[in-house]
This record gives sequence, C-alpha cells and structure tokens, in this order.
Amino acid sequence: MKSFLDTIFFRSNNLDYLSQNIKDLTKNTPANKIFYAINSHSSESEVRYVGGCIRKIIKKEKVDDIDLATNLNPHEVCEALNKNNINYFETGIEHGTVTALIDGYKFEITSLRKDISTDGRHAKVQYSKDWKEDASRRDFTMNSIYSDLEGNLFDPFDGKKDLENGLVSFIGNSDIRIKEDYLRILRYLRFFTNYSKYPHNPELIRKIKINIGGISKLSKERLLDELKKITQVETLERLAKNSISLEIIQSIFPELKNINIFSKLNSEKKSILKNLDFIFLLSLMIIDEGDNTEYFLYKFNISKKDHKRLKIIDNFYKEKIHSQTFSENNMNRIFYFDGKQAVIDILNFQIIKSKKSEKSLIELINHYSNKLVPKMPVGADFLMEKFNIPEGKQLGAKLKIIEEEWVKNNFEISDKQINNIIDN
Repeated sequence: MKSFLDTIFFRSNNLDYLSQNIKDLTKNTPANKIFYAINSHSSESEVRYVGGCIRKIIKKEKVDDIDLATNLNPHEVCEALNKNNINYFETGIEHGTVTALIDGYKFEITSLRKDISTDGRHAKVQYSKDWKEDASRRDFTMNSIYSDLEGNLFDPFDGKKDLENGLVSFIGNSDIRIKEDYLRILRYLRFFTNYSKYPHNPELIRKIKINIGGISKLSKERLLDELKKITQVETLERLAKNSISLEIIQSIFPELKNINIFSKLNSEKKSILKNLDFIFLLSLMIIDEGDNTEYFLYKFNISKKDHKRLKIIDNFYKEKIHSQTFSENNMNRIFYFDGKQAVIDILNFQIIKSKKSEKSLIELINHYSNKLVPKMPVGADFLMEKFNIPEGKQLGAKLKIIEEEWVKNNFEISDKQINNIIDN
C-alpha cells in the first residue's frame, strides 16, 4: 500500500514540478508574446511548446532552445507575428518553420504537418490541423510531448513515461522511421546515450546497421550540426564506454579516431573539459600523427576561424615534443604570432593527453588567460626616421629581426639591441 501511495505522490509532485516550470518558461521569456499573437489570431488558432524544451524540463536540464508547434500554416503565422510587431525570418519556411525574434530569444514555430513522401533526407509535407497527426511524424516518443503555456500536456505516445523510465522509443516502426530520415540514427545515439536506462535493443541495432549506408545521403551540414549536439563531455564519456554506440559513431565519423580518450578521463580532466568548446573537444578526437585532421576539414565545412584553430593545434603536435616545447619563451611565440586562443588550446591539449598531472601547464594557462597580446614597440616609421632606412626589403628584414628578438626576450628590447641589429 505504501509503495502504491509513494508512486502516486511522486507522479503528482513530478506533474506539479513540470507544470510550474513550464509556467516559469512562459513568464521568464518572451514566449507569452508568441502565445498571445497566435492564440488570438482566430477562434481556432493554437500554439504549444513541443520537443526539446519539454524533454529538458522533465529531466531538469537547462532549456536552451524553445520550439513551438501551431495549427496555423506558415503564412498565417507570419500574419499573426506581423500584427503583433514581432520580428521573424523565414529561412525554414519551406519546411513549415518560421523563427521569431524577441529580446534576443529565438522561437522556432513549426506548423502541424503530415508527411506525403520522404527520401531519407527531406520530407514533402502537407500542413495539418491534427495534433496527433503531427506527433505521429516525429522521431521518438520523448520528442512528441506538447504543452500549452499553463503546463497542460498533450502526450499521445506516452513520451513522458518513456523518458522517466529511461526508454528511448521510436514512434511506430523503427525501420520506417529511420528510412524517412537517416539522421535519426545519430539522434538515436544521442538520446540513448543521454537518457537510456537499458542496453541497446539488438533488433533495433540490427536495423540501424542495415540502414547505416543511408547516412551518405545526408548533407555534411546536418551531420556536423548533430555531431555538435553529441560533443558534450558527459555524452562523449558515456558513448565511448558503450562498445555498440562507439562502433556506430565511428562508422559514421571514422575521423573520430581518438574518441576513446573520453572513456579514460579523471575528475581533474573532466573539470577542465566542461569549460571547453566543441572545436577543442573535436581536436582531441581527430588530431593524429597523419593527415586525419586535414581530411576532416576537407570533408566538413567549418568556419575559417575554426579551421585555422584546428590547424594550429594539429601543426604544433606534428612537431617533436621536447623539454623546451612548453617553456614560457616558446609559448610566448605562439601567444604573439597565433593569439591567446592558440596557446590556451595547445596547453589544454597537452594537459588532457598527458598521463601525468601537468600543474606547470595549468599555471601557464592562468598566466596567458589574464594577459593581453602585446604590441611591438618598434615600427617601420621609427626605423625610417631614426636610422634613415628607406622603404623596401631591407626595412622589412630589420623589422622582422627586431620582432624576433623582442619576442625571444619576453617582449622586451633595449635601444642597444636595436642599434646592434641595425648596424649588422
């Protein structure tokens, strides 16, 4: 009897917690403006929270994106937003999504849909007024939970129950759902790794392996975006410790040669990595003695800034590491020529890869973190005026030597040193 009452009490508390946090989400973000704009558009119009934000509230995680579903079509959504002076953009409108912008918040508002046809990458959709029909086309039960602004749930496939029980379940036939969009293989891995309390279902893994070739149909942008969502320290650690998950992720991303490093982290390294971003975590997985990094950068389109960042770490570790590699003098060169981010990345990379504690490197990170990249005190105009050196190759060569000497001497150089360089 007590066990039964405890169960009922737990469910009641959990519903109260969920309802209150959904109300807080409405209250503490501009979401209430979206609800007003759409719910007041007509007597039948309605909008609800859906997907990740509900899932994260149930699991007491931080909500970092807010997705909404509505029974209005995209044109009507735009009308409702315009009427209420809410800014938006239509970059996803061909898929039924309008993104509203209010006070720095982004709200993805997607019209209820049903699939007419699919090709493993995209679906041809038809807009619908049926909430269950929309839920039926979603991937997992835990992602088909809807809520109004007061926290009243619409959960046609018991996604809340599955999420609380640690069960990652496809909606309907898993083979069909995978074939509709092969990205669901990666999404399954992410949700299984983060939420499952059970081993992989052997029959589901068989279907995933049969269909894994379909991944090649997906755009590199979608694959990279999903990889970013997986690349969190806790997720990578759990994934690397599960042999089946590891086999699947490496068959999709064979460039993640060093992902096993996340299965061997001590508490100190975990603490460091929690504060580091996707590009650094990626560097740990792809940098090797060969051309693996180069191949990854060729295969996936990342920003020039991130491309350069990975290449700096990769090039540094292609060189032989010796006793002076991590001296302050050597780090000063990287700090000045490549920037603060480069030197911190290189030091963190060594700390994580090393089998021993690297307190001296942690001290160096603290040193450079609070330091501004210095500006060389000697310029071309100064040399031309004081030493009567004409513009040209000679001037450039002298400046380069002075710069090298200044960096080597911990960003200090005397007039005597400058004179000696000019005279030689």
